[in-house]
Amino acid sequence: MKVSKLLGQRFKNAPSDCIIESHALMTRGGYMKHMANGIYSLYMPTKRITKKIEAIIRDEMDKADGQEVMFPVAMPASIWEESGRYDSIGSELARWRDRSGNKMVLGMTHEEAAVHLARNTAESYADYPFMIYQIQTKFRDEPRARGGLIRVREFTMKDAYSFHTSEEDLDKYYDVQFKAYENIFRRAGAKNVVAVKSDSGMMGGSVSHEFMLLSDIGEDTIAICPTCGYSANMEAADVVVENATGEISELTKVHTPNAKSIEEVCSFLKADTKSSMKAVVYQRNSDDAYVIVFIRGDLEVNETKLRNYLKYEIHPGVVTEDSGIVAGFIGPVGAPAGVKIVFDASLKGIESLICGANETDYHYTGLNISRDLGDVEFVDVAKIFEGAICPVCGKPHITINKGIEIGNIFKLGTKYTKAMDMTYLDADGVAKHPIMGCYGIGVGRLCASICQESHDNFGPIWPMSIAPWQVEVCNLRSDDETVNSAAAKLYEDLKAADVEVLYDDRNIRPGAMFADADLFGIPVRVVVSPKTCEKGVFEVSFRDKSWKGEIAMEGAVDEIKKIVEDQLTLYK
Repeated sequence: MKVSKLLGQRFKNAPSDCIIESHALMTRGGYMKHMANGIYSLYMPTKRITKKIEAIIRDEMDKADGQEVMFPVAMPASIWEESGRYDSIGSELARWRDRSGNKMVLGMTHEEAAVHLARNTAESYADYPFMIYQIQTKFRDEPRARGGLIRVREFTMKDAYSFHTSEEDLDKYYDVQFKAYENIFRRAGAKNVVAVKSDSGMMGGSVSHEFMLLSDIGEDTIAICPTCGYSANMEAADVVVENATGEISELTKVHTPNAKSIEEVCSFLKADTKSSMKAVVYQRNSDDAYVIVFIRGDLEVNETKLRNYLKYEIHPGVVTEDSGIVAGFIGPVGAPAGVKIVFDASLKGIESLICGANETDYHYTGLNISRDLGDVEFVDVAKIFEGAICPVCGKPHITINKGIEIGNIFKLGTKYTKAMDMTYLDADGVAKHPIMGCYGIGVGRLCASICQESHDNFGPIWPMSIAPWQVEVCNLRSDDETVNSAAAKLYEDLKAADVEVLYDDRNIRPGAMFADADLFGIPVRVVVSPKTCEKGVFEVSFRDKSWKGEIAMEGAVDEIKKIVEDQLTLYK
């Protein structure tokens, strides 16, 4: 490809709203063009990158016995009503009616379509297991589109769905996909990727992992133990604490004037917040019924864990006068009737606690849960924190990191096959529901995430495995017959040798050409100039600035091709 013929412009500066590096560089470099919020057109360089990412994904999915299929983008609402998600998912799901008045949706994910495709087809246990996958456009009316291709509304995604007759078989195949994902991200050149335990969210299922590329601009918070390798999304991370049990004392009501917050109360009583019980009030979305969570005073509630435990949606509570709840002085002794109470596991083992007395300006000291409240259920609904105890190795080494989710895998179980009545006959002729797994990767997001991870101040540094072109030839003097002839011949010879090459044949200043070359981010750059022609060499450098040298014109094609092949072996 010649740059003079390449559609797209490169700019010195990015628009002011491009606050993330990958967004700024891909906008400046002519990779994409904004059309609407979270919706972009992609120019040729990006299309070439994503095509290579898709090829890597296809190769790994095919190795895992995947069958590539294609689901519709537009689907009848009826199959989403079967699964129950038509009503349970909010405005992220695009709903509309066709010209005949039929309710339709735009696919944001395709579990329903996968079940629909396999239902009444895989009818015998002998048809199992199998996996189907697609690489397809999806639309999710994302309320927080940001960062260019990092978070968009319209996107290309690989989603795969496996069907099994036993949990054991799903477990085995889940491990196969886990390893395939590790291979995909390694081959694509993503370096700092960790697999973390995660919450299944709207997808449902019992076990799930997210593959996170560690990055300061990531929206997801990850708990990692550097000692043993434990990792989990903040929403799913187990919280383990060590409590000082303290001495058992009498339950005593204490006057605490104007002390409402845990910090104010503990300061007034000259006590450690770890010996206190904090109350956090929520309400159920369906009827505004109150839920009060009691948790150790120094910790925060993880609302995702709480929702998963309660099995219904909640929102922060608004305490009214007729609720019987005394804001700022809430405690479990004498709590209002009809209120759902949840005790976090962080309170377990503390013999003497400070808590609200459900009376203005009063708190209790000496609360002993088993003595004063009886046998209560403790459940982990706390948010992980820096320096927390690792639930695996027991060391207080948990670190909190940011990450970009670039892939996820779920054990869905029978959530969709049961809801949509997909069955097969087992060996005994009994009808059963297949067990499902789900495996997704955002193609555009992976592209942008790698740019975010691999760049400098001047542009992207694309890994050889996914770079838009492998080599760029820079002709510094297209008006010089000798230089022009040498550069054009090298371009044609590299193409003939099956090297992917971009040829900058424009008559522009060297500084401008090199600035554009940095934005193209191509791994190998070959400069042809009067000086190099006079010496009978080409100047060759790597985009990551790790090497620069000269190669004799005679035999240069073979040597450049070997450089490309050597770099490609790093991503096998």
